[in-house]
Amino acid sequence: MTADVLVAGAGLAGLHTATLLARAGHDVLLADRRPRLTGAIRTTGIFVRKTLDDFPLPPEHLGPAIRRVVLYPPGLRRPVTLDSDRDEFRVGDMGPLYETAARTAVAAGVRLALGTRYEGRADDGTVSLTGPDGPRRVRARFLVGADGARSRVARDLDLDRNTHLITGAEEVFAVPASDRPPAFHCVLDPTLAPGYLAWVVDDGRHAHVGVAGYAHRFPAGLRAALDRFAASAPGLAGVERPDGVERRGGPIPVGGLLRRIGSPAGLLVGDAAGAVSPLTAGGLDPCLRLSGFAADVLDDALRTGRPETLSSYDGAALRARFRGRLLLRHGLAQVRTPAVAAAGFALLRTAPGRAAARRVLFGDRSFPDAVHAVPAPVPA
Repeated sequence: MTADVLVAGAGLAGLHTATLLARAGHDVLLADRRPRLTGAIRTTGIFVRKTLDDFPLPPEHLGPAIRRVVLYPPGLRRPVTLDSDRDEFRVGDMGPLYETAARTAVAAGVRLALGTRYEGRADDGTVSLTGPDGPRRVRARFLVGADGARSRVARDLDLDRNTHLITGAEEVFAVPASDRPPAFHCVLDPTLAPGYLAWVVDDGRHAHVGVAGYAHRFPAGLRAALDRFAASAPGLAGVERPDGVERRGGPIPVGGLLRRIGSPAGLLVGDAAGAVSPLTAGGLDPCLRLSGFAADVLDDALRTGRPETLSSYDGAALRARFRGRLLLRHGLAQVRTPAVAAAGFALLRTAPGRAAARRVLFGDRSFPDAVHAVPAPVPA
């Protein structure tokens, strides 16, 4: 079997890259180990305003707009509430979003192989896959790793791999209609979420209740931390947690965009490339933008027959777009006691602190718009 491009992984990054390449006239094979794209969902699916402005996401698969963020110190006393006059976040119904994007990819000409695992790349450039009909080998001109935070494609292409990871878990369940304004609640408590945050996203349709942090710093384990937080999660007063909830979880890269994400043989997108916001919600924005840039670079290489074109896909040059958030990530990782977190909230309650928080949460900057100023459309 042959293909112009083999994409390993059918998350939003892989689906977007594959669709754009197929629309450009290239032969694309997209393989994903899941038999159904509605299974094993890991992301909360928060889309920020910049993504909603620039990408035509299907509105029927997006929850109500969220304009309020509430930040809590340890103990949940005296939170800081930030309201925007614009729609800042919407939570995607990720299963239907994946399915819609997959149908769009197939309509564009992508060959979609579900239940098919990427096994590795040989020295001669052929790729081994194992699917429902057994093993097979594919010779592709380029390989794209969209296979997650612990990418095997990155290993096989001798590219950088994520080493700065946190781990997260959340529960998702429907909530009854109420007069509560949709809100994004964030709790900074190192005894609960060491080095990161606990959160409740309540858009009036679904609640996402989760915690994340450095795995080795959870005193009783991640699951125990989630159970403890879910028992008294803020923002859900009067909402009864159902017996059956959807559970999500997995590793989250927070080291910023990796430096070496492309080679003459292929490249990385999405979590595999570290294209995730290292600090707050909005990881799907760099994911989609970098995928559009990747498709442009691959299209040029395929049309010109010059693999060296992929040298322009340079993570080290793009990494500067993460510099400010990486500094904040480093600071957040150092918050190890409730006293330090409480001191940080004293600054957050000042006018300059609130202004800084608003810039982080409600800012207009995106990534990497300096390189890929006009993003191509996401499957809709």
